[in-house]
Amino acid sequence: MRRPAIFITIIAVFLAFSGCGYHTVGSATHLPPGTQTLAVPVFATRTNAYRTETVMTNAVIREFATRTRLRVTPSDAGDPDAILHGTILTQTVAPLTYNSQTQQSSSFLITMVVSVTLNARDGRVLYKNDNYVFRQQYQATTDLPTFLDESPAAVERLSRDFARALVADVLESF
Repeated sequence: MRRPAIFITIIAVFLAFSGCGYHTVGSATHLPPGTQTLAVPVFATRTNAYRTETVMTNAVIREFATRTRLRVTPSDAGDPDAILHGTILTQTVAPLTYNSQTQQSSSFLITMVVSVTLNARDGRVLYKNDNYVFRQQYQATTDLPTFLDESPAAVERLSRDFARALVADVLESF
């Protein structure tokens, strides 16, 4: 009598967990089976910011190379299996704190909006997101003799956060 109850309980638990939406990483990927090469050309930009497109592209290439077995190239020459195109739509810097005595801002917020499209070799859209929004805060030096521009470091941090989110979205399909 006790043995069938245990068996039924085990089967019920197994069936409950098998349909709960869990899956292994990569099983719900936007990349078709057999994809071995991914091209990530330098992102386009609609901003006047210096070097941001290069920093963003390098972060994405590094993240894909780290988290996948794909051969990731910065060029779309050589007929890759998939191509990731990105466009930096906006990049704004806004002051967060303001000292009314010195009339200077001491911290800023960078906000970036990026559009990304992943295409298969045949041109089919595998993944698309036109509205990635990322923000990063940084402090400004108010003393002119020791001035150090912290915005490039903030763009680096923002790029890494963006790359992690993008690769997770492409690979895990959440």
